[in-house]
Amino acid sequence: MPLKDQSKIQNRILASLPAAEFALVSKLLHRVTLDLGQTLHHHGDVIEQVYFVESGFISALTVLSDGQPLEIGLIGSEGVAGFSVVLGGKTSYAETMCQTGGEAYQMSAAALVEAFSAAPTLRSQLLRYVLIFQVQVSQTAACNAHHALEQRLARWLLSAHDRTGTPELSLTQDLIAVMLGVRRATVSIAASTLQRAGAIRYQHGKITITDRAGLENMACECYEAVSGEYRRLFGEYTTPRG
Repeated sequence: MPLKDQSKIQNRILASLPAAEFALVSKLLHRVTLDLGQTLHHHGDVIEQVYFVESGFISALTVLSDGQPLEIGLIGSEGVAGFSVVLGGKTSYAETMCQTGGEAYQMSAAALVEAFSAAPTLRSQLLRYVLIFQVQVSQTAACNAHHALEQRLARWLLSAHDRTGTPELSLTQDLIAVMLGVRRATVSIAASTLQRAGAIRYQHGKITITDRAGLENMACECYEAVSGEYRRLFGEYTTPRG
């Protein structure tokens, strides 16, 4: 199989690898399409495949005892779904679900574990990604406990925008309620607040970010806390190319 052209790779981890490591890893990758609503890993299932996201984004969800999912983090082209296998994990703690359609490079979990040992730059990048994901999860927990819903919604929309590179997001109020762990009616109130401020336009299941700077001003400090840590570890986040 011919080597993939690294210059066209959008995943930040894969794109950062030196040529020798990319040549090793690229032989193990298979490009796949991600469908809206597709679940990649179910809670408690053995992780057999991991996914280096190229476009779109994935929600990592914890499933509560009553079956209710609650989002703990987002995974876009900066990361990989199923990364816990490099830490010794065999089964998935979180459920990973595609929030948008997109593309990814799929690799078997066993192959990633082997590459993790053989490729030092890949190992370093994955461990740093584990750290930034932990920061995201921790900050999300603090945010959900202490900040107003409109601030949390602004933070979430900014994070989604970072990963899609498009200001228009197809999101129903029911879906946002699940992501933020609140009732649908309260989502409507928060969205209306952001819309009145001119930061977004919401209609027919679509949210369009009309004023990115304004939305950043309405978000709590949690967005910048995670973004700043990402910049410290990896440099500026670059949205996927269309």
